[in-house]
Amino acid sequence: MRTIGLLGGMSWESSIEYYRMLNEAVRERVGGLHSAECVMWSVDFAGIEELQRNGDWNAAAHRLAGLARRLEQAGAECLVLCTNTMHRLADEIQAAIDIPLLHIADATARRIKAAGIDSVGLLATRYTMEQDFYRGRLAELHGLQVLVPPEPDLTLVHDVIYQELCRGSVLDGSREQYRRVIAQLEAAGAEGIIYGCTEIDLLVGPDDASVPVFDSTRIHVEAAVDWALDPTDPVHART
Repeated sequence: MRTIGLLGGMSWESSIEYYRMLNEAVRERVGGLHSAECVMWSVDFAGIEELQRNGDWNAAAHRLAGLARRLEQAGAECLVLCTNTMHRLADEIQAAIDIPLLHIADATARRIKAAGIDSVGLLATRYTMEQDFYRGRLAELHGLQVLVPPEPDLTLVHDVIYQELCRGSVLDGSREQYRRVIAQLEAAGAEGIIYGCTEIDLLVGPDDASVPVFDSTRIHVEAAVDWALDPTDPVHART
């Protein structure tokens, strides 16, 4: 089994889910007392969120790239960045390390394409929904049509993530609002829905949509376990 490096804390609420699901997946696949070989660095999210808000992506890249190198030095053989939004810096982080970074958008897109779906709705942070690093990758590399909510729902989805889910608050009213937004994306033509923020699965699940749901957190974890348990696949994390 290869060692997975987890760069988390963005937020720690979802990083807990990464660690739990990672170990559960290894136990389910291998059995017995097996668990994942992994190392984690969990950041203080307040500083990262301030850099996001101020648009200082260069400083954020410098910070995360340095931590990725430290995970590599600690024995990680693959890097899992436990956040969708900070995949905006995936190229900068990958350039700083010699181990592969498993890209969450690629893992999610492979699952979507395997399901025969071409048009998906995306729920995520404002950065992920508005900027091209995620939507563009899904479209250009994987041929997917990506729909996002219009305003004011785009802001609502973003605010629930930062003001509630990242603070450990899961509210029934917000769940109903997300269900409404999901239904509108379906009406606009989405054949599936991406939960494209690692906290969203704390609020809604597969039963909150009438089309297939692609939980990026769980998909990312399962791809990491695939990689860790298959030492003959050196390039899986780069594709």
